[in-house]
Amino acid sequence: MSALRPMMQRDQASAMLGMVVEHDAPGESRVSMTVRDDMLNGFAITHGGLVFTLADTAFAIACNEDERVTVAGGADITFLKSTTAGQTLTATAARRARSGRTGLYDIRVTDETGDLVAEVRGRSITTDRRPPADSLPTATPDPERDAALSTTEVSR
Repeated sequence: MSALRPMMQRDQASAMLGMVVEHDAPGESRVSMTVRDDMLNGFAITHGGLVFTLADTAFAIACNEDERVTVAGGADITFLKSTTAGQTLTATAARRARSGRTGLYDIRVTDETGDLVAEVRGRSITTDRRPPADSLPTATPDPERDAALSTTEVSR
């Protein structure tokens, strides 16, 4: 993949977490994130909210496959394995059904060994909203970070 779509160029939350979009196609996506020390909870394991955030980003990419704004109508997560700092998590989203304004998506979160960390079932709703204008937020220059960014990493 060569460039991020505007939706992800504007996604400052995913950028802050260091997410990398590995695959983006209609109805499917794959996004990875390396777990950092500041992503751990009080038990020194990856905070569940951040595992869900990774899955939610993959879900958002998969369900926004045309010019209409599609958002989550709901989602359920099942946590199956804990992870910790230094591990790489990958969320893979796939459309299961789409009818009218609603959709159903499955998202699997795995670790770097391929073990299943969590499963998410997401329900989407397509709105009447239009995407924001192409004016992207301006990030504070950070030469070290900017040098490390790949073309598929979510930009700040």
